[in-house]
Amino acid sequence: MISKETLFAMSLFPYLGFLWFLTRSQKTPRLALIGFYMTLVFVAITIPAAIYAQVHYGKQLADVDWLHGSAESFLTLSNILIVLGFRQAAIEKSSQN
Repeated sequence: MISKETLFAMSLFPYLGFLWFLTRSQKTPRLALIGFYMTLVFVAITIPAAIYAQVHYGKQLADVDWLHGSAESFLTLSNILIVLGFRQAAIEKSSQN
């Protein structure tokens, strides 16, 4: 059976491919693209936060509320940017018609 850590690491490669195609297509709204890249910031912050939770508290990240919430705020920010980017593109598209 594959560990959750290995599965998490392996999932990074398809996501990087997704970002590469989005960026290369030049059809994704810029703000949404920034939001998709911000997901990598979320990952980059979550990993050390999980290590800190394990070393300092002896618990999983999900069990340390203040640390988990702080890390998740970066995911929330990335989701907001994605939605605002596509919203802006939809408004611009509808105003052209």
